[in-house]
Amino acid sequence: MTFPPVPTFHPAANAASIVTAKNVRFTVLTDRLIRLEYSRADQFEDRPSQAFWHREQPVPRFKQIVSDSSIEIETDYLHLKYQITAKGFTARTLSITLKQTGVTWRYGAKQTGNLKGTARTLDMAGRDIKLENGLLSRSGWAVMDDSESLVFNDSGWLEPRPSQTPRIFKTFRTPQHDLYFFGYNTDYAACLNDFTALAGAIPMIPRYILGNWWSRYWAYTQEELQSLMEEFRAHAVPLSVCIIDMDWHITKTGNASPGWTGYTWNRSLFPDPEGLIRWLHEQGLRTALNLHPAKGIHSHEQQYEQMAQWMGKDPSQKKPIPFDIADPHFMKGYFEILHHPYESAASSTERGERDGVDFWWMDWQQGKKSNIPGLDPLWMLNHLHYHDLGRGGCKRPFVFSRWGGLGNHRYPIGFSGDTLVRWSALSFQPRFTATAANVAYGWWSHDIGGHMFKDKTPELYLRWVQFGVFSPIMRLHSTKLPTLERRPWAKPERVHRAARDAMQLRHALIPYIYSMAWRAHRTGISLVTPMYYTDHPNASAFEAHDQYFFGSELIVAPITAPSNPKTGFAVKQVWLPPGAWFNFFTGRTFKGNEWHTIEATLEEIPVFAKAGAILPLAPRPAWGGLDNPAELNVHIFPGADNTFDLYEDDGETTDYQRGQYAITRFELKGNTFTVHAAQGASSLIPQQRTYRVYLHGLNNKDALATFTLAPSESRSVQIPVS
Repeated sequence: MTFPPVPTFHPAANAASIVTAKNVRFTVLTDRLIRLEYSRADQFEDRPSQAFWHREQPVPRFKQIVSDSSIEIETDYLHLKYQITAKGFTARTLSITLKQTGVTWRYGAKQTGNLKGTARTLDMAGRDIKLENGLLSRSGWAVMDDSESLVFNDSGWLEPRPSQTPRIFKTFRTPQHDLYFFGYNTDYAACLNDFTALAGAIPMIPRYILGNWWSRYWAYTQEELQSLMEEFRAHAVPLSVCIIDMDWHITKTGNASPGWTGYTWNRSLFPDPEGLIRWLHEQGLRTALNLHPAKGIHSHEQQYEQMAQWMGKDPSQKKPIPFDIADPHFMKGYFEILHHPYESAASSTERGERDGVDFWWMDWQQGKKSNIPGLDPLWMLNHLHYHDLGRGGCKRPFVFSRWGGLGNHRYPIGFSGDTLVRWSALSFQPRFTATAANVAYGWWSHDIGGHMFKDKTPELYLRWVQFGVFSPIMRLHSTKLPTLERRPWAKPERVHRAARDAMQLRHALIPYIYSMAWRAHRTGISLVTPMYYTDHPNASAFEAHDQYFFGSELIVAPITAPSNPKTGFAVKQVWLPPGAWFNFFTGRTFKGNEWHTIEATLEEIPVFAKAGAILPLAPRPAWGGLDNPAELNVHIFPGADNTFDLYEDDGETTDYQRGQYAITRFELKGNTFTVHAAQGASSLIPQQRTYRVYLHGLNNKDALATFTLAPSESRSVQIPVS
């Protein structure tokens, strides 16, 4: 295997997109996205940076006027003006006007209207935290400064730019600026579409990660963990992933202790780890192991001798081998010696032949410095682990790790870290999850239930579960405290039933959510997005922080505060955009462009479907429910014409990149609902599928129609007029 893996780059822009003058280069990447470079040495960077890989884009229509003293560039949306002076970019010399609104950006302007993006972690967060800037702004523009990012060399390794002298000499650096100006006004969809074209698409995630996960920091024995999984099945609480936390490995021998780092199975807890993983797979579960690589490889590890020899060290001296993310030779051994043997057949091109771990949980918490100036170890770990897991070209890779910065949308999914068990922590997570869409980082996984400190009420647990069901990744988790309980059946009976029902609903939602994963891959629009992702956002859309769009059809407003002890209801203020809306569960109608006071019982989740919504759901399973279903319950909400594309593929390989997928279009037009024949690789979906069509707002208890179709067949149903 070639190491490091070299992704496909298209870093050099089309020459027809470039306008140059003394010390400056402007690249018109799209009609609303311009790269702005200044170099006193007239040296400009064409290699891929950490964030921007594909600057070779179709040349947009634009006009340019270049003289000895100035440059003007005008697209359909932007008007750039630059006065050529020895001072380079200043507020007086460089400006860009948004032609739609007349708003003018000047170099150095503070991004006061930025709608923010995301943050590295929620570790120890019990409330709102500071978010990084995103690509979208209420002022209509955003600027991303790429000047300090590293670039990829020809071998696929990151290195500083020529202008990046060590920090100690920063005062004497030659001025160099590399900026990206995003001028999209309120066309947020176009901004994200262009960004992902330039930075790389959001990858398709494996279908199985959309089910419920179990994770707990606990020293389970092999028998205990298997027994726990059997309890989930017995209580009809479906799971798709079982995480094995850091106690899977030994951490010390004698006086030697590398902290949380380890690569050797703890055979006292797991006498037959290969058998355990095989058993989990037989139950329809996937698994991952927790990694903390910062302390290197110590002499007690079973791989120590081989790793020492790989690094040219004498194993008999038993000296620790330091972790060095900046050394390609070390990292090659890190993967091939420490990780690949545990994956075993997990990288096989044949489905169902997997006795190794399916993916890794990268739990990096050890800072941002490395032996390459400017290289954050987390960023490189995410990049390398993602591409290494997909090294065979067949397995669909992903990482489970913290946010490493702009461009990390290419490495889903995110581990948001160790939050506190508090209502305030839960109340921030809807906004935190939604704004991450502003940097295309749409697959956050939170510690559902909260990570640490004392459990609050069972109500808090249930509300967190309900949010988790309508979040990107649903993962129960807690730290190593006996008092922290995440098993639904260990809660009071009413909470137990509601949590079980919610987790069954999550597996039923997978056909819908997976179709939204395809949308994210194609467009850059995440599953969960803020309320201002509408055609014409108004002030209320920006004020509704704790609710969000959940795909193209739904709005979710999770309950994040305790109920009134006197009434038993939780009260939520919900804003609905213009148009008619339906309570997803009851069919009750609501008028749009208004705020509504919603009262919710313990079992109720405020979820709203737009008029015309079409939602394909699988039957609620007691277990499993991860495959393309042979039965679909299609929920339709009348009042507007609409189409919905149900996307299906094999769920775990890269064959979708070669056209191996099928799309079944559902259409609601007037009083007719139609299931169209599947397009594409129809062999991937059931050859006979039963459809049950439910009409909400009129009769959502009994199916309006039930029929069975082959993939090549279509069927229309007449909808009664209310």
